[in-house]
Amino acid sequence: MTEHDNQLRDQPRQRIDKWLWAARFFKTRSLAAAAIDGGRVKWNGQQVKPARELKPGDELDIAAGELRWTVLVRGVSAQRRPAPEARQLYEETAESEARRLRQEEIRRLAPMPGAGLKGRPTKKAGRLIRSINE
Repeated sequence: MTEHDNQLRDQPRQRIDKWLWAARFFKTRSLAAAAIDGGRVKWNGQQVKPARELKPGDELDIAAGELRWTVLVRGVSAQRRPAPEARQLYEETAESEARRLRQEEIRRLAPMPGAGLKGRPTKKAGRLIRSINE
């Protein structure tokens, strides 16, 4: 066994679903596993299973809802820690950050129709809706 093999074996590793949960991309490990199985998480450009072992230096493409990240794994954590500590587990690529900020700006300037509606319409709004439908 060479020295290089020993270094590879000594590198910290962690399941990809557990890492996504610990890095706070998903609220639960089962949501992370479902995203991986659904093809919304790619490891070094390939679709993987939730049990795939990650190590520092791996690249992940993550799609959660409308947001997409491309991150480099910088470390692993056995448990879920506060958000500032979780951000130290990865480094977002510059192009990913620019794309994400551009998407956020578009959503801010042109929100989805009905995004501001909450709960039941008021009596006045209900009358207006009925008058439009008639």
